[in-house]
Amino acid sequence: MSAKILSGTVVRDVRIIELIKKFKAILPAPKLAIIRVGNRSDSTAYIGAKMAFAKKVGVTACHIHLDENINQQKIIDEIEKCNRDESIKGIIVQLPLPIGINRDVVINTIDPRKDIDGLTATNIELLTLGRPNAVVPATARGVIELLNFYNIQIKDKKITVVGRSQLVGKPIAQILLNKGAHITVAHSKTIDLVTETRGADIIITAVGKPNLITVDHVSKDQIIIDVGISRDGELDVKTGKNKLVGDVDFDSVEQVLGEGGAITPVPGGVGPMTVLCLFENLADII
Repeated sequence: MSAKILSGTVVRDVRIIELIKKFKAILPAPKLAIIRVGNRSDSTAYIGAKMAFAKKVGVTACHIHLDENINQQKIIDEIEKCNRDESIKGIIVQLPLPIGINRDVVINTIDPRKDIDGLTATNIELLTLGRPNAVVPATARGVIELLNFYNIQIKDKKITVVGRSQLVGKPIAQILLNKGAHITVAHSKTIDLVTETRGADIIITAVGKPNLITVDHVSKDQIIIDVGISRDGELDVKTGKNKLVGDVDFDSVEQVLGEGGAITPVPGGVGPMTVLCLFENLADII
């Protein structure tokens, strides 16, 4: 028997109903500023998804598109304008920023009260301290809400997080630690990664390296959350693009897990949860 599929699309479609109700009760409709620097194609796709979701839930999204060659101070000036604008309740700076721009300086210009990505130093500190008012980065929140929706226990479980980025790996590990899990943080070059993953109850991988997690890395009845995403799959004849794939060799790993295990697909797993949780963060801070 195959493993249970943990669909983020299903969770999103259930939770969006409540989110629409929340935003409908907020008058005037809240505004979200999305600040983008440059013309990366992946940023175009991500921003398009956020703009579409904003429209669906009743949020006014404003896309501020800045030239790739703009200097850092002008980016900061734009953020400070949004900080002062009382109609703007949330601010996103689309990452990554161009080379030569100090990401931390730019992000920390955002008013922490409008930081729905949860990336300012203020929110990172609150998360580290386990404070309930911390804004949790959307992907990390999405992972936790996905586990909760499918009634997967976190407390006292052995969880290996593969990936240590500030955006995903570290905040996920911190939240799980706060919730009483036993955490191991690994990465793509960890010596004997197989041992670190095979002994876990839950594997959460967020590296962006196709086929990093194979049948050698997993055991029967495990839960696997695949956050990694890249376009290294076979060519999709409909779109002319390579298909999206995760860190996990899905087809073979799914069979090893068996009916007692569970796994997220890519796409359709954590991705839909990330956009949902970004707007749940916005609703929570208003």
